[in-house]
Amino acid sequence: MELWAVLDEHGNKTGKIIERGTELERGEYRLLVDVWIINENNEFLISKRIPTKQPFPGKWNPVCGSVIAGEDSISGALRETKEELGITLNPQNGRLVKRFITWKTAIIDVWLFSQAVDINSVVLQKEETDDVMWATSSLVKQIVDKNDFIDYERIPYLDDLFMVI
Repeated sequence: MELWAVLDEHGNKTGKIIERGTELERGEYRLLVDVWIINENNEFLISKRIPTKQPFPGKWNPVCGSVIAGEDSISGALRETKEELGITLNPQNGRLVKRFITWKTAIIDVWLFSQAVDINSVVLQKEETDDVMWATSSLVKQIVDKNDFIDYERIPYLDDLFMVI
């Protein structure tokens, strides 16, 4: 059972904890993280969701997931990356580049980690991902344009992200 802390519109914890799948009330939010890893060649590590993974089955994405109750944003980013790809990120290599509200119930923190990762050492979480690759920003945009990336509404920050590198 996964538990989420409920946040207000400013990202402050309300003290309320809910179980995954519980519908949030108006003005309540949960915290998600998007984790982008960039290497020394300015390529991003992206992964492909398995065909049965909702939402966005079979689509490419950065590491993304829910922050669980008791975690802060960076802890959630580190945990999700370890779970989905088997990669241990150095927290000192990361920076929060964006926070925004989407889907009317989610606050998303976008993290960018500059870290060398051997793609051959990636361990895919079979319940979540079935492929991984390094992609330049232009390749990511091509994948988005082909509708093979998660919904653009979910990643409206993409151009801003590519400008900070």
